[in-house]
Amino acid sequence: MNEQYLHHFTVVMLLCFISVAHAANSDPIIGGTLIFGRGGDSIGLDPGHEEDGESFKVCENIYDTLVQYKDESTEVEPGLAESWETSDDGLTWRFHLRKGVAFHDGTPFNADAVLFSLNRQHDPNHPFHNVGGPYIYWSHTGLAEIVDTITALDVYTIQITLKRPYAPFIYTIAMTPFSIVSPNALRKWKEDFTNHPVGTGPFKFARWDRGDKVVLEVNKDYWGGRAPLDRIIFRSIPDNSVRLIELQNGSIHAMEFPNPDDLPQIREDPALQIIEQPGMNVGYLAMNMDKKPLDTLKVRLAVNHAINKHDIITHLYQGMGVPAKNPIPPTMWSYDDSIEEYTYSPEKAKQLLNDAGYPNGFDTTLWALPVPRPYIPDGQALAAAIQSDLRRVGINAKIVTFDWGTYLAKIKNGEHDMAMLGWSADLGDPDNFFYYLLSSEAAQKPAGNIAFYRSDEMQEILVQAQSITDQAKRTELYKKAQAIFHRDMPWVPLAHAKQIVIINKKVQNLKLHPTTWKYFRQIWLEE
Repeated sequence: MNEQYLHHFTVVMLLCFISVAHAANSDPIIGGTLIFGRGGDSIGLDPGHEEDGESFKVCENIYDTLVQYKDESTEVEPGLAESWETSDDGLTWRFHLRKGVAFHDGTPFNADAVLFSLNRQHDPNHPFHNVGGPYIYWSHTGLAEIVDTITALDVYTIQITLKRPYAPFIYTIAMTPFSIVSPNALRKWKEDFTNHPVGTGPFKFARWDRGDKVVLEVNKDYWGGRAPLDRIIFRSIPDNSVRLIELQNGSIHAMEFPNPDDLPQIREDPALQIIEQPGMNVGYLAMNMDKKPLDTLKVRLAVNHAINKHDIITHLYQGMGVPAKNPIPPTMWSYDDSIEEYTYSPEKAKQLLNDAGYPNGFDTTLWALPVPRPYIPDGQALAAAIQSDLRRVGINAKIVTFDWGTYLAKIKNGEHDMAMLGWSADLGDPDNFFYYLLSSEAAQKPAGNIAFYRSDEMQEILVQAQSITDQAKRTELYKKAQAIFHRDMPWVPLAHAKQIVIINKKVQNLKLHPTTWKYFRQIWLEE
């Protein structure tokens, strides 16, 4: 970074800090509608079934969980449970629920609602267990196997008993998929509850025009205190440049995923402000090990050597990302920086392909992200760059894409050869990356592990790391897991990107969170 740019960046960030600090010290203005521009639509709004960021972005403002993350922290605080305790062996967790809380439909929140929400995911005999699709997070986090029973001790006390100790349990239960839903609304709407969501959160669902916008209205009786805004509109604007134009024109108040090339002009716009922080994410190219020739290690290593990752990040991320070599980001504890990344070397890639029995390369498909994501800002541009790199070593990759919902459904069913995807942390624990993305459990369809990588050695380490609480020992295990990943290379790890939101300076008190989108609860608009 040159000195002139560094000075400019420092001044801009100082002004941003002063502005945000001033806003935080001001009394919030009640009222107003915030219009938030995003890259794609939600897939569904029943949190138990969802797994994508665009769905969670909305769900986190409609629903609450038993415990929740503190502002700007991955530590937990009371949510719908005002207190909790655990047994010495870590197997029994007891939650004491808030009294006087109501769902948006007016029905009471109590232990029965928690039992309904969580046991529909856990208990195969629950009448709603097979309604609305699979409970992906419950399965791929391992909770399906780890949780023994969920019971009510009285009207406002829940007990969850585990089969084995699970170190990140209290952080995992704070995740959006384990939100508490209205049993009354779910019984009424059944499979269509995803289009008529009802929770206890700070905002109520108002309408959803698919492909266009989701509208939420304030819950004036929210147990945590009324949110300042009257309304939030999440607008889907797939083109990054169009989204920026709408922000500059005042049609929206905030946006995600700017084109990195546009950042210099955004910094010079007196009406706009960049809010950013290091992202807890990873973008990757998964190689489907159920498909030939990607089941061959030398072929996967060849793909890693063929892709000029550093060049891609320089041009596509414009300084807003760093090259990835591990499946967890550098900001995550246990990250092993001693792992040596596979360097860009077309010659090495060609030699590996020759050794693997593919001297003339092979034909394959490269599935490109159809919407911008925190970890990959432009899937189509990235696909073109990767396609060009692969062609140089004889791999002919046809680019394939679909709409966001179809894309996710197909890759989780294993229809791809190579596919782009990524992960943003749900909690500040390596287990959240490793178990969902690389465990054998997560290779079951619909898969979180879309490389369909199955390693008994990896699985054993991941289960062991879940079962102990000593962080030093867990760090050793996750470093072993990183070494196994590096040896077997089911992905090309691409980048860790910064988390960025661009706002009109009328937007006050927007503070990014490492893992969630709950910051809408605190935002207000300056007149």
